[in-house]
Amino acid sequence: MSAPPRTALSRGDATDLAGSTAVGSTVAFVLLTLILTGRDGAPVFGDANLTSWSVAHRPDVALAVARGVTYTGTGIVPYALAAVAGLILGRTARQRLLAVTACLGTLAAAQAVRYEVMSLVARSRPATVDWATHASGWSFPSGHTTTSAVTGGLLILAVLARSPRGRTSLVLVIGSWSVLVGLSRVYLGVHWFSDVLGGWLFSLCWLSLCTYAVARLTPHAYSAISAPRLRPDPTTEERRHEPHTQGEVPPDSAP
Repeated sequence: MSAPPRTALSRGDATDLAGSTAVGSTVAFVLLTLILTGRDGAPVFGDANLTSWSVAHRPDVALAVARGVTYTGTGIVPYALAAVAGLILGRTARQRLLAVTACLGTLAAAQAVRYEVMSLVARSRPATVDWATHASGWSFPSGHTTTSAVTGGLLILAVLARSPRGRTSLVLVIGSWSVLVGLSRVYLGVHWFSDVLGGWLFSLCWLSLCTYAVARLTPHAYSAISAPRLRPDPTTEERRHEPHTQGEVPPDSAP
């Protein structure tokens, strides 16, 4: 019997990948933050052009869609999706309870740290005359972007660990939702694009650090998540209907 296919990276590979990703995204986020603080929060990287284009291209249908998408990036929706990620990761009732708690804690902690960073940077939002939805607080990094990216990342990790088939489509749908929530903030005029970019980098760093911690510090938990699904041994009825290989003699045939 051939060995079952693996559904995830080995613990060593996951640790190395998560660690290098965390370092790279942290460096990129810190550099972006330093650039923005060095310019006193002034627009960079085409921020003003993207905002101007968004203001000039706002038909009613597009505005309604953008508002609908952006509302899914805050409130109860991200926490419900994070809980779903935990339910997917766990196999037993106890594992699911622990996984749901861990996913919700990961999201809540990311929001808390992001809020502290936002307060330290204290970057102003675009002019309120360009706003097409309500917003509050400072601008960098974007809260909706961070929340949806962390939530989407948790779901993607859960799908990659547990879904043997059709996971590419699911990953694309989840990733597209996270990206669209961030872009909707620029389209609605309440964030600069660099705020959204900062939210993506922060989320990538946060998820990488959490994955590194699970793989490095709690190997038993990682093994439970990444263990392949084993197909149970066939029953007597299944064996009876399986085709016989060459050279085998059916059990009910005479020699």
